[in-house]
Amino acid sequence: MSNELTLDQTAGPTAPAGEPLLQLSGLQKHFPVMNGFLFKRQVGAVHAVDGIDLTVHANEAVGLVGESGCGKSTTGRLVTRLLEPTGGTVKYAGQDITHASRKQLAPIRSEIQMIFQDPYSSLNPRQTVGAIIGAPMEINGINPKGGIQNRVQELLETVGLNPEHYNRFPHEFSGGQRQRIGVARALSLSPKLIVADEPVSALDVSIQAQVVNLLQQLQKDLGIAFLFIAHDLSIVRHFSQRVAVMYLGKIVEIADRKSLYESPRHPYTHALLSAVPEADPDDVRERIRLTGDVPSPINPPSGCRFRTRCWKAQDKCATEEPPLVQLSGNADGHLTACHFPEEGTITAVPEPRLSKD
Repeated sequence: MSNELTLDQTAGPTAPAGEPLLQLSGLQKHFPVMNGFLFKRQVGAVHAVDGIDLTVHANEAVGLVGESGCGKSTTGRLVTRLLEPTGGTVKYAGQDITHASRKQLAPIRSEIQMIFQDPYSSLNPRQTVGAIIGAPMEINGINPKGGIQNRVQELLETVGLNPEHYNRFPHEFSGGQRQRIGVARALSLSPKLIVADEPVSALDVSIQAQVVNLLQQLQKDLGIAFLFIAHDLSIVRHFSQRVAVMYLGKIVEIADRKSLYESPRHPYTHALLSAVPEADPDDVRERIRLTGDVPSPINPPSGCRFRTRCWKAQDKCATEEPPLVQLSGNADGHLTACHFPEEGTITAVPEPRLSKD
């Protein structure tokens, strides 16, 4: 007998008006490509993130989707200042932190946390779980009621682990359990913004819904904002109020979840949504199969970067880069970067339904 486990279908909070909590303007990250044995010289650069504009308001979840290698994770690391931006600006709560020093970042480090994609490399193998989750509180001089150990055990229970695991080491856990430890660590300082980089991709299907519901409940209760990076479009639709689609270092479309999933305008967005599997065997939704490989970020195509794989590409696409603007007929805030956009109708992506055997 199977016990159905579904995501909480309660609608997420509406993004408030006013100044964004996080604002990215023209953000760039180029990794240099070096050549030579004795005398190194730069011969090019990987355009991982190449000029993106994005905002996240308090108590809002913004999804960031796209193919592997499009720059999603790099964007997350730029937001948390784990990487130094090549260009553009990063503003948090109105403060420019683009090139802030370690001392200048210290007061806001506790407010911006990250859940990493790889649960194996993100945890120190020489520390116990208690030390890993409790370290942020010790570093920031926080002494919660009942003590740090009690708070850590509460967090372990919150993310579905046994509080008695406090003294265990990371190698004693499975990949999914390690990811839950990472979630607990991110929550330890009650942050205002969490960058979640594929937070459920390493989890068993039976607990993905639990973790997503947990994060959503924390967002509602504590007012935490999320930059939610993921490949699973159905999970992103459920969790995020707005969704940005990224391709080869650029954002090609951004809109509220209803507009993006039901009325996408960019051909790449259409292709992504058409690839979402449907449980209904009678589903006759048209599948769009993209031809060719993703171009190299070292030498991206001129004009529209998607033109080499786009079935609607014309000469103009090779000479002019399409601006990210609101097209006629789009809802407010629905921006698209395409010279020849789609009509904007597609079969809706189903809400996720996860089962536990």
